[in-house]
Amino acid sequence: MNAVLYVLVVLIWGTTWIALKWQLGPVPIALSIAYRFGLAALLLFAWLAWRRQLVVPRGRALGWVLAQGVCLFCLNFVCFLKASQTLASGLVAVVFSSAALWNALLARLVHGRAIVPQVMAGGALGLTGLLLLFWPEIVGHHAGAATLAGLAWALGGTLCFSTGNLLSAALQGQGLRPVQTNAWGMAVGTALLLAYALAAGLPLAFDTSPRYVGAWLYLAIPGSVIGFTAYLTLVGRLGPERAAYSTVLFPVVALNVSTWAEGYRWTAPALVGLALVMAGNVLVFRRRAASLPASPTAPSPLPPGRA
Repeated sequence: MNAVLYVLVVLIWGTTWIALKWQLGPVPIALSIAYRFGLAALLLFAWLAWRRQLVVPRGRALGWVLAQGVCLFCLNFVCFLKASQTLASGLVAVVFSSAALWNALLARLVHGRAIVPQVMAGGALGLTGLLLLFWPEIVGHHAGAATLAGLAWALGGTLCFSTGNLLSAALQGQGLRPVQTNAWGMAVGTALLLAYALAAGLPLAFDTSPRYVGAWLYLAIPGSVIGFTAYLTLVGRLGPERAAYSTVLFPVVALNVSTWAEGYRWTAPALVGLALVMAGNVLVFRRRAASLPASPTAPSPLPPGRA
């Protein structure tokens, strides 16, 4: 089941890149994200109500759910949008994929989880592969103060994503399922993004073209309802370190989609990079049965004040 979830996450999130591109146009990006998570939240709430599994987080869990919504369904997207204004998309992808390493480091600091050397080595190997994949784009990018600012935004978005991962792991340790916490978290993210749009004076526009609506539905249903639920389930089952290696594979899938949709051409360094990414994946999950129990113990909750 874990393998199915992993492949599902990689394929879905690897193909959301083209859908995000199709949403660029007259609708402000912040509103497009709000529309995405707003629809996803409504669908999750409807599903939970139908299944009679709708619960309201209380006490400490409520604070963690709110923090997860801020980190995972709002701030990280804002940060990456800011980063994309001054950075090449390949460099943004490489920075985001470092989540595989940040998750391991944060899990060590917050939960006291031991750092598994093969996970760190696999993550480093995957990042090296991504650098080769995007090398022409990265070296062709003009460096300067704007680039450093973009890197700071991208790193901030990655840390928000990793923090959201750990919050989800802690909530699952409290007995809350990802589908439950995601519904509330996405609602929080939607509210914040709409508040930002109103404060910034952005026009409340919506594009009714088939391309925009199709991209919106794909991002909301497979990309958010299914993708985030599957991914955060993996965080609880495999740990945030191994689950996050999927972020290294997203750009690989995206490049394959680009080959079909945009005429991307593979080069020798790119093929070597692809081989390194896949080798890193094998290393991260090598001898998983020996290094992980069949039913991993849920991560312990965050200490007070760390959320």
